Amino acid sequence: MFENFFAKLTSLVPRVNADDDELVDPQVTLKEQCMDDHHVKPLLEKYEACNERVRSRSQTTETCVEELFDMLHAVDHCVTPKLFPKLK
Repeated sequence: MFENFFAKLTSLVPRVNADDDELVDPQVTLKEQCMDDHHVKPLLEKYEACNERVRSRSQTTETCVEELFDMLHAVDHCVTPKLFPKLK
């Protein structure tokens, strides 16, 4: 019973033939490009400085979560309008 169900299910899923060309996720490419964006770059530098500060201490309660979330939010804000037109 389940074999027949899975056979039908897999026949509905489109197959991608990537013979010679590797598929590239456009989101990954856009995220890399957005790291140089004028809104993201200062937040990335702030996050990296926080990371270095935390790593240099042996005992600290400081985390860089706020800086990380700020940077990721800026990256997502940069990527989103560029990503959706590329999706099919």
